[in-house]
Amino acid sequence: MTGQRIGIIDIGSNSVRLVVYERTANGAHRVSDGSKRAARLSERIDENGRLNDAALDELIVTLRHFTMICAHHHTGHIRAVATAAVRNASNCSEILTRIKSETGLDIELLSGEEEASYGFLGMINSLSIRDGFLIDIGGGSTELSLFRNRTLVRSVSFPFGCVSLNKQFGPKGMISDEALRSLEAFVNEAVKREPWIGASPGLPLVGVGGTVRALGKMHQAAYKYPFPHTHNYTIKSEETDLLFDQMRKLPLDKRRKLPGLSKDRADVVVPGIAILRILYRAVKATHYQICGAGLRDGLFHATRFPNHSRQDDVLAFSLNNLSALHPEAPRQHVMQVGRLALELYDSLQFLHQLSGNARVLLDSAAKLFRIGASIDYYEYARHSFYLIVNSHLNGMSHREIIMTAAIASYKSKSRARQQMSEYRELLQDTDLELVYKLGALLQLSIALDRSETQAIGQLFIQASGSSLQLRPIQPRGTLAVEQREIEELASEFKKLWGLSPLLSLPSAIE
Repeated sequence: MTGQRIGIIDIGSNSVRLVVYERTANGAHRVSDGSKRAARLSERIDENGRLNDAALDELIVTLRHFTMICAHHHTGHIRAVATAAVRNASNCSEILTRIKSETGLDIELLSGEEEASYGFLGMINSLSIRDGFLIDIGGGSTELSLFRNRTLVRSVSFPFGCVSLNKQFGPKGMISDEALRSLEAFVNEAVKREPWIGASPGLPLVGVGGTVRALGKMHQAAYKYPFPHTHNYTIKSEETDLLFDQMRKLPLDKRRKLPGLSKDRADVVVPGIAILRILYRAVKATHYQICGAGLRDGLFHATRFPNHSRQDDVLAFSLNNLSALHPEAPRQHVMQVGRLALELYDSLQFLHQLSGNARVLLDSAAKLFRIGASIDYYEYARHSFYLIVNSHLNGMSHREIIMTAAIASYKSKSRARQQMSEYRELLQDTDLELVYKLGALLQLSIALDRSETQAIGQLFIQASGSSLQLRPIQPRGTLAVEQREIEELASEFKKLWGLSPLLSLPSAIE
């Protein structure tokens, strides 16, 4: 894919969205701009199945606006797609012809299966999950897919969504008890025609799209959740049911004021969550899991990496991308620190007997400990914590992200405790102890390359009594700076590990 910027335009049944992705000089990818316009195209289909002229005129104005944004960013390639509302409209070909002539955009009309496939690609590249069901509730269609071993197995596109069912069952945004029963019967009738849906019980139901993101934001607000990201957020079914019942009974003006819910979704969120609950029961799921990535992200991966669009290791891809976004960190030094950190961890395995997950946290923290220098070198640890917590670090739970940030920025137990205090309810006491130990281990690894010269090739590591002997084999330098640094942190390290690190200078080896 040539060009440093890609524009993805998604003409959905509820909204029209633009995302501009940029490839930086260091090979990282990030969103550099984006825009959203409410469209409600599914509501604006007349009795003959046509999208009315006023809706089409507004859509063309929006698309012109989006192409101007792309031109401003010198976007090398724009990929524009349309989903259910356009593909189901009886004047579909007229819509596409007018858009082409008045905006220059060639619109790809996605089938329901293609929509499900791109949504799956966006999700699977952002979550470390092997098996589950994926649901994408749009304005005019709902895609449900089964995936096993990170591979799409089955999918179906139902011809209803939150906007179309709101039009059918929820006049003025309110769904009565009787209307809810009718809606549930309508959706269940469609589900019955797909017997595979109920044949794989006990899996999570992963949701992408605006309906489930809205559910996640409302749930976090209701339960005062301290980590403000809905990506990789889990919700229990009974909590969803309670929230749904409370929200459905609220008049529309009061519902618009619900914390976490955007005003333009206040009416359609009820039928949207109604669909979600019905399909949750149909697949016999264990819990809801929200994914912040979806169709547009899948389109980006398919466009930017056409020969290898699916990532095998979500966390590794995310760590490499985040590191490349902050190139001020000296690459060779960071790699050296990471190597030494894992060597120390492995050599002390007999002593600490920590879980395999601890090694992943240490490795991740070692890759990111210097990214804060892109803001200010003198306070880089504090800024690294902030950047890690507020970046999209895919492949980790919220708890693991906080722990990684605390390990990467570790200076002392009291400082780490203070940094994590805001998120304390997500952490266990054993998590704090793990952060302290791995943070101290990372600090020792940084000290071993304090001169940033990668002077240590091989390192002999031996725990002997109360000492941790560190003997470099034929180092390329004096290591006097490293020895001084290690002496300064030895006391703190011993409190946590019960060992005093001692670095042997080259003269002492000979």
